Formats: sequence, C-alpha cells, structure tokens
Amino acid sequence: MLYNYIASTMQGESQSGSIEAANMGIAINSLQNRGLIITSIKPAEGKTAFTSSWFSFFNRVRTKDIVILSRQLATLFEAKVSILESFQLLSSQTKNAKLKTSLSEVVEDIRGGNTFSVAMSKHPDVFSKFYVNMVRSGEESGKLEEIFESLADHLERSYELVSKAKNALVYPIFVVGAFFAVMFLMLTFVIPKLTAILTEVGQDIPFYTKIVIGVSNVFKDFGVFFLIALAVGFVFLWRYIKTESGRISFSSFQLGVPFIGDLYKKFYLARITDNMETLLSSGVSAVKALEISADVVGNKIYEKILFDAAEKVKGGSPISDALDKYDEISLLVVQMIRTGEKTGKLAFMLKTLGKFYKREVDNVVETLVGLIEPVMIVVLGGSVGLLLVSILGPIYNITAGI
Repeated sequence: MLYNYIASTMQGESQSGSIEAANMGIAINSLQNRGLIITSIKPAEGKTAFTSSWFSFFNRVRTKDIVILSRQLATLFEAKVSILESFQLLSSQTKNAKLKTSLSEVVEDIRGGNTFSVAMSKHPDVFSKFYVNMVRSGEESGKLEEIFESLADHLERSYELVSKAKNALVYPIFVVGAFFAVMFLMLTFVIPKLTAILTEVGQDIPFYTKIVIGVSNVFKDFGVFFLIALAVGFVFLWRYIKTESGRISFSSFQLGVPFIGDLYKKFYLARITDNMETLLSSGVSAVKALEISADVVGNKIYEKILFDAAEKVKGGSPISDALDKYDEISLLVVQMIRTGEKTGKLAFMLKTLGKFYKREVDNVVETLVGLIEPVMIVVLGGSVGLLLVSILGPIYNITAGI
C-alpha cells in the first residue's frame, strides 16, 4: 500500500514523499531507519481498499523474481561485492516496483546498522521466514555465497513442483467450467427455442424430453438468480477460506479428495523433505527446521503436524518418532528419516525423499492429465448430445409424420 508522509531530518530539514509498504507500521519503521522524524503519515488518496488489493496482486513479487535475485546475489558475493553495493545495484536494475521498493528499504536498514537478515525480515511478503532463516544461517557461518546458491536451487525446485501441481488442476477446471457454461447457455437460450416448436404442434412428448424442458424452463426463468447465488456463494466461500477454521477445512478437503488428495499428499511431503534438507544442510537446528517448514508448507494439517513434532523434538524425541503416529506422513518418510538419524546422514536421506516425491508428483500429474482429458471429452460431448437428442428426436418424428 502507498503512504504519503511528511518528515524532517536530524538536521531539521523538511522532507515529504511517498513510500510503498505492506502496512503503516512497516512504513513508519522504514522511514525511521532512514533517520527521519515523522510528523505526518497517511494512506495515499485515490486508492480504495479494493483497488489497492488488486494493485498489490498485479504488482506482487513472484517466486521467479526471488530465484533470479538469489542467483544474482550469489554471483555478486562471489565477485567480492559488498552486501550494500549488491543490493543497491539490484535495486536499480529490477523492474518489479514492489521488489525495487523492498530492496531500497533493505539498503537503508543495512545503512542504519541492521543485519542483512533483520533488514529482510521486515518484508515478509517478499522474503519468507524460510528465506530469512537461511540468510541468517549464512551470516552466522560466513557462507552467504553458498547459501544464496542453495536458496536459488531450492526455490527453482519448489517453483517447478508448484507449477506441476497447478497445471494438473488448471485443465480440468477449465473443461468443467466450459461444460457448465455450455449447459447453461443451451438450457437458457437454445432449448427454449426448440421447445416452442414442440409446444405449437401439440404432439405427445417423451418423458425424458419433458424433464429437459422442465429444467430448461427453470434456468430460463431463474437463471439470473442462479448466477447471483453462485457469485455470492463464491465470495462467502473465499472469505471463509481466509479464516483459520476455513483454512483447516480446505486443507482437509485437499487431502481427502480421491486421487487429487494423493497428489497433494505427495506434493506436501516433497515440499517438507526438500525444505528440511535445505535448512539442515545450512546449519539450522532440527527444531527450527521443523518450525520453519511448518510456516511455509502451505497446508494447515501438515503445519500442525510439524509444529507438534517440533515440540516433541524439543523434549528429546527423534524426528522419526515425532512423525511416526501421523497417517499424513508416509511410512517411507518415517523409515528413511530414522535411518538417516542412525547413520548421521539425515540431510542426505531427506534429499533422496525430496527427489522421490517430486518424481511421484510428476507421475501423478501425467496420469491425471492423461485420464481427465478423454473423460471430460466424453462427458461434455455426451451431455450436449443427450440434450439435443431429447429435443431434436421429437422434432424429427413430427417432420417424419408430415
């Protein structure tokens, strides 16, 4: 969101301008870190909450942008360019307005004495907890170059995994949407015109044709109300999903849908094992790795499992024992982690699991797309054909008897 501010410098010079930030608190902190004394700050006029949210959506920082940023930082650090100079250079080059603003504010925070990770943590909509903790680990170990290479590799794997899962669902959603749109148009506009011919002739109408005509009449008379109800229902559902109970319900629904649920389980297990391997390899503790993975896994069921497991590990339990009792965590994951703990090669085992489940996701996606395409074509073609036969059949009988 954009904020207009009036402030003064430590030397008493007046200064005004605007700043892009997620909320007013972050805007104030960013300005104070620049050494400014704020006298007035308020949201920029001319943007409603609705337009602001849409602006933020189209101006969001994509995973691809962060991957490129990580690669560039690793290269600059390898060339012995300082953190401050690296961020100044990348801030001037990036075309994404939100990322440019965030990088500029990170530069100001570093100038103000904050560490690299602390400066980045003030921009959670750009740098996730996973990202910040990886950077903090790099600062503590003095291996920022390696950390950013590892981050870029990890984000690329994550981006590819998410894209696979999304692409598996885009096609069937599009086909189902097209199916309902065609059915609605036919029942609302096409069938009533053909029905008028049967009504004028007065011939006996088959039972199945009467059903189609009845459904068509309902859509013709109340179709607008159906669309309004659908839109309202969608809005309420969307708002409910944003609540805590809604997220839990949606997460359970994701894992419970036949076949699709299996895809999501493998997707989340791939994400969890890959996240933990990256964190543990970077020197993050097992408890912290579980907690960070819980924050970024993207499913409330797995989030709770990982947080519960972290508490048990704090109490001295091995990770494998902490995850053993959950049905959502496969036996393979538990056994591989237990082997890794016994042999001292936990990170290697997690890396192997991540690769395995990524291949599993790829296989499920290919199977799903290959199965859905012919089924959807048959269902769509059969439904449209059934409607036409129900109406055109009696019309043909009329013409044949003339």
